Amino acid sequence: MEFKDYYEIMGVARDAAPEDIKRAYRRLARKYHPDVSKEKNAEERFKEIGEAYEVLRDPEKRAAYDQLGKRPAGEEFRPPPDWRFDFDAEPGAGGGAGAGAHSDFFEQLFGGLGGLRGARGGRATFRSRGFDTTARVEVTLEEAFGGTTRTLSLQRVERDKDGRAKPRTQQLNVRIPAGVTDGQQIRVPAQGEPGTGGEAPGDLFLEIHVQPHRWFRLEGRDVWLDLPVTPWEAALGETVRVPTLAGRVDLKVPKGSQTDRQLRLKERGLPGSPSGDQFVVLKIVVPPADTPEREALYKELAAATQMNPRAAMET
Repeated sequence: MEFKDYYEIMGVARDAAPEDIKRAYRRLARKYHPDVSKEKNAEERFKEIGEAYEVLRDPEKRAAYDQLGKRPAGEEFRPPPDWRFDFDAEPGAGGGAGAGAHSDFFEQLFGGLGGLRGARGGRATFRSRGFDTTARVEVTLEEAFGGTTRTLSLQRVERDKDGRAKPRTQQLNVRIPAGVTDGQQIRVPAQGEPGTGGEAPGDLFLEIHVQPHRWFRLEGRDVWLDLPVTPWEAALGETVRVPTLAGRVDLKVPKGSQTDRQLRLKERGLPGSPSGDQFVVLKIVVPPADTPEREALYKELAAATQMNPRAAMET
């Protein structure tokens, strides 16, 4: 079943006032009336316009339709599993001439309400749980480590009894717990779109995005750090100070370490169950031979070690 964008069919904005919808219908109905129109597919367009107007002119039907959100016209669509439409009519109320004249999309949502338009004393009630919504929240790595609070501005659209849209901004304080990871979703109950017919609102899902850090890289709950060390710190096995998200710690560099060696600081990543680790990648930084004295020291070292790191490639 294809989704029908009734606003697009009518050529009006989603927040159009009832009088604007009525004017659009009159204009389109004159243009596409099958008895007078020479437009291609006039009869089909006339029925489509009538169906769109039937939904958008009624505040209850329009509110229920708006719960589906904006979707591309023609998109494959199925009503939400908890969608429910009730129509209560007095005994003896029957179907009218419009029965069966609607699209499958209309019938699935509203249960053939068009056939009951003339039911005396009928009362239509829409009941559907509100739709879930999402919001993107960016946090620093330090905030992901220790937790933080954010104030969100949520845009709400309410309608009065006449169907007029009433935009409203809601301020919501949310707690971001310690240990959140990049891409994680946090559920905030009952802060999504409101339900209809007294049903519960949907939930709000916060999608966490951890901002890049100048030193650390985040992989899941593990934190990676490239650590510059001098040749003598790597060769002799010195103790160096290393930054972590919880503060600086001492790290013993194993004697004879080479560049790109990985050292692990257990449970120094993001907190959780289990907590992540911090991995330290050694990067040996060679001092420049930019003075006669330093150049002499390098020559002395070369003579003393007689090292050939490419020996294996020469055999």
